[in-house]
Amino acid sequence: MGVSHITHRISEVALVPASPLASPARSIRDAGDHDLAAVLALNSDWEHVTSPLAHADLARMAPKAALFRVVEVQGEVAAFLLAFGPGVDYDSVNYRWFDERYERFLYIDRVAVGSAFQRAGLGDALYADAISYAREHAVPHVVCEVDVEPVNVASIAFHDKLGFREVGTQRVAGGTKAVSLRELSVE
Repeated sequence: MGVSHITHRISEVALVPASPLASPARSIRDAGDHDLAAVLALNSDWEHVTSPLAHADLARMAPKAALFRVVEVQGEVAAFLLAFGPGVDYDSVNYRWFDERYERFLYIDRVAVGSAFQRAGLGDALYADAISYAREHAVPHVVCEVDVEPVNVASIAFHDKLGFREVGTQRVAGGTKAVSLRELSVE
């Protein structure tokens, strides 16, 4: 049984939360070129807590990603997660912070869940999928950043619930924003 098949099966199990959206028509799968427009639309809806993303940038980033997954609900891309491993040519100050300090890690760069699918467990499912991926590939750390200035209360609560702990902070965006750099040990 291949790793992608195992990941897919784990993802299906992770998609069982009690929700009106939980159904056989809901799955996590690798993102493809045909998903880029939907991913860009989701990202656009959440730019205020992620960052802007142009089609050309996403097309350049996607092949570098260790993990680029979408949740599809009844044929619609409802959520996505984009993550990178170490040593990637990626111009993100937050990514570089981790790349300078960790030998092996999975950096969750961005996650977005469509407004119609909020509170349906899709973020939990994507993170469970990423954590499973890290374990299967002997990656000891899943890392990310969370906005603390301006504060993103929902993201902080979400990452706290999953057990992410702060390992650093930094100011970004010309000093107008501060982030909490978070790590979850999966060893």
